[in-house]
Amino acid sequence: MAHHPTVAVAPGALPGLGHLARFVRAPLAFVRTLPAHGELVEIRLGSTRLVVVCDPELTRTLLLHDRVFDKGGPLYRRLREVGGTGLATCPAAEHRQRRRLVQPAFHQRHFPGYARIMADRTDAMISSWPEGRTVDLTRETRRITADALVATVFGADLDPAVHSSLAADLHELMAGVFRRSLLPEPLCRLPTLGNRRHARAASHARRTMGELIAGYRARKSCSDASDASDNPDASGGYGDGLLSLLLSARTPDGSGAFSDEELIDHAVTFYVAGTETTAGAVCWAVRFSTLHPHVHRRLTEEIATVLGGRTATWDDLPRLEYTRRTLTETLRLCPPGWFLTRQAEEDTRLGGYFLPRGTTLAYSPYLLHHLPGEHADPDTFDPDRWRPGPGDSAPSPLFLAFGAGARRCIGDEFALLQGTLLLASILSHGDLRLRPGGRPLPRLPQLTLNPGPLPARLVRATP
Repeated sequence: MAHHPTVAVAPGALPGLGHLARFVRAPLAFVRTLPAHGELVEIRLGSTRLVVVCDPELTRTLLLHDRVFDKGGPLYRRLREVGGTGLATCPAAEHRQRRRLVQPAFHQRHFPGYARIMADRTDAMISSWPEGRTVDLTRETRRITADALVATVFGADLDPAVHSSLAADLHELMAGVFRRSLLPEPLCRLPTLGNRRHARAASHARRTMGELIAGYRARKSCSDASDASDNPDASGGYGDGLLSLLLSARTPDGSGAFSDEELIDHAVTFYVAGTETTAGAVCWAVRFSTLHPHVHRRLTEEIATVLGGRTATWDDLPRLEYTRRTLTETLRLCPPGWFLTRQAEEDTRLGGYFLPRGTTLAYSPYLLHHLPGEHADPDTFDPDRWRPGPGDSAPSPLFLAFGAGARRCIGDEFALLQGTLLLASILSHGDLRLRPGGRPLPRLPQLTLNPGPLPARLVRATP
């Protein structure tokens, strides 16, 4: 009889809690201990059992076979409470058709227009920063990305009060998703203060998105009726946004592709995926570059040469090569989605290991990006590791910040576009000085690996 390997069990589990205390106390350090125990390692978070995939090749297999290893487990149950069955959370059976319908909105031909919106909103926000006064860079970059994302989706600015309320709701939801995924299902249904607050935020955010979509439909209808060419401000000054492209999407029979609920799912998904994640990456990039003077010098010299003190635009991107490499290296060290789950939809094997149907698996881009076998000196911040080789013939280094396979993030280039423009623009407007000794620890355990408060002062260059 053939021998099949057995999934190892991580040591140190406590009765009733399993590894939950270690995971909550120091999650990044904990996951980095797991490869020492095997390619697949079982951990217990309370009553939940997870098989963590610690091997890069087995992780690629997991991600490429998305119908066998579908998005599932406690994390995605909680995410669907927020984003419904948007592109990031829908089951594999629905994903390919939905992606085909959404994909045109992320075609390269739309990117110059998106970049113009991003540049406009970035310039307006940075110009409002008080000279010489300390701001929280984490909060300010989140405001910029949220403002630009809303303008990109709706093709218009929002009432500041509505925008502030929506941002607060979705920030509350993002903060609570991971925490709730660690709780037993019955506890998530109890009428506790935290659960009620989470439910109110979800309901209010989705209702607000529904009202914004209805308002957009009305404006679009009026604009079409009166000929937008004679009324250039009808769309808020930005022209058609992502939402317009989704509204115009059609199924093969010619009917509208998405219901109002599905449009809300997509709008919430775009907002969540395009604000905190990009803002966090830019903040980490600023932090890492200032800790490495040779990187900061090359970065700021490139930005000064290309931009000369102005906000970055679409036309500048080809010459911001080191800036993009800096952002990519930041995403390797601190991938926003640092711990994600899948669920086996049938009895199957992964690298010879038998996994019964219903097994919840997890993988950590953070862990895999820090494996010495995948990256030389993996804890070293080195943007040049992403410099193309001669003829670009070398195999691509492991990079899972946007996933892989059919479920790879549809907005990967959108995020890199905005992140590169924002990072360059912030450092172009003056000397950004972080508070000495400040250390923006990740706010964990949370869904995204984002920094905490990052006090900074922008000293503008004198004319």
